[in-house]
Amino acid sequence: MTAPVAPAGDRRLVRVVLADDQPLVRAALQMVISEADDLEVVGEAGNGAEAVRLTADLRPDVVVMDIRMPGTDGIEATRQITRATDATRIVVLTTFDDDDYVYGALRAGASGFLVKDMALEEILAAVRVVAAGDGLIAPSVTGRLIKEFADRPAAAPPPREVTGITEREREVLTLVGGGLSNSEIADRLFISVATAKTYVTRLLSKLGARDRVQLVIIAYETGLVSPPR
Repeated sequence: MTAPVAPAGDRRLVRVVLADDQPLVRAALQMVISEADDLEVVGEAGNGAEAVRLTADLRPDVVVMDIRMPGTDGIEATRQITRATDATRIVVLTTFDDDDYVYGALRAGASGFLVKDMALEEILAAVRVVAAGDGLIAPSVTGRLIKEFADRPAAAPPPREVTGITEREREVLTLVGGGLSNSEIADRLFISVATAKTYVTRLLSKLGARDRVQLVIIAYETGLVSPPR
């Protein structure tokens, strides 16, 4: 089911597709998102395969993707979408007992998370952050998820080295992995915020990362940052 696209105004609306097998969840999210004057829901999908098709047809800015869906689940749908386009960002819908699944979603290219019982304003903020090309890397969310992954040695990938970056870029990557924002990195390294942003942009390019969330994963997988204990 698709919603009509609002005519373009002075400010470009962030176009969102909702993918969840529970109609009530989609209805609630649509109501919340549609109340924002800078967001619009342009489509709804009841499973991952439909989400992939809608994304190809509608080219939304953000897909809010449930992980557990029949048939093609949210992880596989995320993988297919991110392989096909860099223009659409994925925010996965989860509950904290879905930790095993969420790491897989991160590796598939998801840019952040929405917890189904989080505050409405946080949901809107999450969509906006991801639409702007950033990722959700709050330690309270991604730090816990990566810790949960790291505590399962059998499932963890072997450590790998990060190469092709300067020592300063390595230092910035470590701070990004710790969940610091550009302004916090600038304060820590006594550089300007613009310079910190430039370093992050270089890291994204050199390491082939989609956003800061992917940089966090690299920082953990290469041992630059240790999982919280």
